Amino acid sequence: MDFLQELGLGPAGLGTGIVFGAVGWFVMRCVLTGFFTVDQSERAVKVRFGRAARLPGEPTTKRGPVSEGLARTDEDRYVYPQLEVIQPGGPYFKWPWERVVKVSVAIQTLSMAHDPESPTANQGGQVLEAVTKDQLNTGLTGQLRYRVSEQNLYAYLFAVKNPIAHVMGYFISILRERIASFEAPPAPVVEGTLQAVEATAVSGVSINDLRKNLRDLNEHMERECRGSLSRYGIALDATLITGIDPPAEVESALAAINTAHNHVSSDISLAQAAADQKIVQSRRAVEIETLKSLAEVEPLNALAAQLTLLHQSGPGALESYLRNIRLGLFSKANRVVLGVKS
Repeated sequence: MDFLQELGLGPAGLGTGIVFGAVGWFVMRCVLTGFFTVDQSERAVKVRFGRAARLPGEPTTKRGPVSEGLARTDEDRYVYPQLEVIQPGGPYFKWPWERVVKVSVAIQTLSMAHDPESPTANQGGQVLEAVTKDQLNTGLTGQLRYRVSEQNLYAYLFAVKNPIAHVMGYFISILRERIASFEAPPAPVVEGTLQAVEATAVSGVSINDLRKNLRDLNEHMERECRGSLSRYGIALDATLITGIDPPAEVESALAAINTAHNHVSSDISLAQAAADQKIVQSRRAVEIETLKSLAEVEPLNALAAQLTLLHQSGPGALESYLRNIRLGLFSKANRVVLGVKS
């Protein structure tokens, strides 16, 4: 105490120092470090005493567009509160008892064979294996585009420990199920035509069907994976399956099957072209014969109409016409044979 008094810091001065120290700490802790900003590709959420800030009324994801991709049986399993999302900009202010959690919402690209928990799996995250309906172990390559959705940040930040791992497992399970049961949609054919013969004579191969219908496969995956938004807070923007490769040991057999299929298709196409050509020729022949018959019938119809008019013009006109016709024929004939009535 004597030492403090020698420095001029008595009880009053000591109390004043404590006050100024507390004010300085408050300014440093709350004012200088309490402001923050949010980047353009980020969204932020405040956490107060361990509880994320909710929207007024505390609505949930059970109602609204977030739950549209869920099946009816899963609607009650994935119900999360809607949070107050801080949009890009600033500066914003937070109290010392508040914590700000930021997350990037930019679109990210990931190999569809990537395993977040085991980077060396699936040939180093390059090729994903799946079994087709005819028991062929095939390799799939492609990319997955995704983004964190601000409509369900609670699921991404607080409900799931590793959302990317869950999304990849969810996506791969749906993809493998689709590969194992995939059947190409039948082409519309007419019974009795060569297309119907081709459809029954050549059986499809699952890998060929998958390669020919990559677009349908990608669209199916996008539809089925819409539930990832309500489950994990991640929206899949696109699934791009770019390659489906059979095992090396069946590559030659598959090439032989494709070659035979191409030969059969070529022969059927040639037969179809020849049949179409014969049908066209037959139609033209029928048209020509029809025109010839019409040309022969037309003078007869004109003669019949003329004779009808002569008959209607008065008695004896038809006999006179016939007599004049006979005289003209007699003048052109070299010999005339007349029958004599007995």
